[in-house]
Amino acid sequence: MSHDPAVTNPELYRVLFENDRVRVLEYRDMPGDSTAPHRHPDTVMYPLASFARRLTAGRRQVEVKLEPGQVRWLDAQEHSGENIGSTPSHALFFELKDPPTPPSAALGPTT
Repeated sequence: MSHDPAVTNPELYRVLFENDRVRVLEYRDMPGDSTAPHRHPDTVMYPLASFARRLTAGRRQVEVKLEPGQVRWLDAQEHSGENIGSTPSHALFFELKDPPTPPSAALGPTT
């Protein structure tokens, strides 16, 4: 069983960008939608809309309410989630990968 959110819930998570250092996911759901258990490495989350969620990890549950632009650091974790609000969720997840490689002489953006 995969714990990659883009595999466990492809209707909710979409990979926007990926390289050897970072993966950017877009997440969208509707009130009442929930996710299968999945994992995120260390991640920066950027909400694009206000939403309320219940996150479950083992026996622990937490409810969070976020506003657009309320950037959050998330330590690596495994959880499932449910939209418990009355509005759709929309957020970007910047998942960090292995430590950086030494700098190169290249300038400008890479793909």
